[in-house]
Amino acid sequence: MIPSDHFVRFYNEVFKSLDRKGRVHLVDYWHELGRLQVTELGDRFKTGGLEAAYEYWQRIFLEENCEGEVKLNGDVLELRMHKCPSLSKAMDNDAGAHGLYCDHCMAWVEPVMAHAGLHAVFDMESRTEPHCVMRVTRDKKKAEEFAKHAKLPSTPYIPASLPPR
Repeated sequence: MIPSDHFVRFYNEVFKSLDRKGRVHLVDYWHELGRLQVTELGDRFKTGGLEAAYEYWQRIFLEENCEGEVKLNGDVLELRMHKCPSLSKAMDNDAGAHGLYCDHCMAWVEPVMAHAGLHAVFDMESRTEPHCVMRVTRDKKKAEEFAKHAKLPSTPYIPASLPPR
């Protein structure tokens, strides 16, 4: 198995390479990641709802040594990342992080949530600092309200929302 430090750096370079070929190639890759994640998590989240998503991210935060919190408060799941280990690793090399590195998270989360009937809002807060907030709810109107207050919402499948290469 490839160590996570190497995997993150490899992933980062794949993003750069695809983006150099054209943004459409990067977005197509993200669509494929989302499709694969739906096969892995879609039915689990559809059946188990926010509670299943909460259990999943609790485990991920532990396994990946994330500095942050995962909280389930009624009908809102909130993931607050104080220091993302993935972006930190991508930044911690002489090649630098791809400018849209953080968008890959929402790129796979969005299709999973759509499949499960949930709505996620991912506030990257910054593309160059390893912290973010994601909120997930069953209530579309509540998600829209969260999006209004996001500093830097990730909407990877809306081309106009992505900065130029």
